[in-house]
Amino acid sequence: MGSTRPNPMVGCVIVCDGKIIGEGYTSPYGGNHAEVNAIESVADKSLLLKSTLYVSLEPCSHFGKTPPCADLIVKHQLKTVVVGVVDDNSLVAGKGIVHLKSNEIEVVVGVLEKECIEINKRFFTFHQKKRPYIILKWAETKDGFIDKKRTPDAENLPNWISNKYSQQLVHKWRGEEQAILVGTNTVIADNPRLNVRFWAGENPIRLVLDNSYRIPKDSRVFDGSVKTIVFTSSGLLFPTDKKNLQIEVIDYSKSVPQQICDVLFQNEIQSVIIEGGAQTLQSFINENLWDEARIFIGDVIFKEGLNAPRIKGIEQTREQVFSDTLKIITPY
Repeated sequence: MGSTRPNPMVGCVIVCDGKIIGEGYTSPYGGNHAEVNAIESVADKSLLLKSTLYVSLEPCSHFGKTPPCADLIVKHQLKTVVVGVVDDNSLVAGKGIVHLKSNEIEVVVGVLEKECIEINKRFFTFHQKKRPYIILKWAETKDGFIDKKRTPDAENLPNWISNKYSQQLVHKWRGEEQAILVGTNTVIADNPRLNVRFWAGENPIRLVLDNSYRIPKDSRVFDGSVKTIVFTSSGLLFPTDKKNLQIEVIDYSKSVPQQICDVLFQNEIQSVIIEGGAQTLQSFINENLWDEARIFIGDVIFKEGLNAPRIKGIEQTREQVFSDTLKIITPY
């Protein structure tokens, strides 16, 4: 997960006489697609003439970084192709299926369609809604606070609510998403790195809100180690000599979440995990711009502090991460 984007994650199996003779999945971006890897893995290519190819997403029919998969399937004259779900990318959108059928290959569509959509929910959300798949994440105390009250002279360090195992899980999630977003107050209060340290994975693109350039210049988000996009009301306030820094000017008097989504779509960012703060999270909730919320309830009590975001939705799962409770919520 996260290695194939902007391509979707696809799996492919080739079956002959009830036996699997070939398997493949999408290589990192620029490499072979699942169907190519599956066909190449078949030792005796003559068996392909009487084989069925199962693939979780419609084979592509256009030239991109690699040649069309549909052409390769036609070349080897497979008997049947079973497709999990149609690719709604405008470059494909049923054209691969039409190409296979026009070359006398039997095509079955819609097998385990719901499951195939779930696997690539980021890809489908991006192409259908013209915005990234949005994950909200926060940790709150048993009494409903997301942070302690901060004094002006407080040290810029996080007040941990979740345990170290939950924190490791969050780093795994960061490696799976293309970008991570935080607000101004979170950067000032915690001085976070927003990278993957406790898991193996690629660091996400950092997205930072800073309306009037309140974030200190020496903050970790400006260290140049990862591409960082700052959403501000005036690009003139930001230095131009910062490495890996992209400035996006938006109108803070209008819907900030929607403007962020528009910029991320233009930059082909398919998924984002929003980690704070409470005001930023609540703004996306209020605009109904979210796809799932991952909420840790820690085994701590603050008695007073910053209230956790208010959210309503369908609780999909609830599980224990040692002393923490993790619940996953999706919109109604």
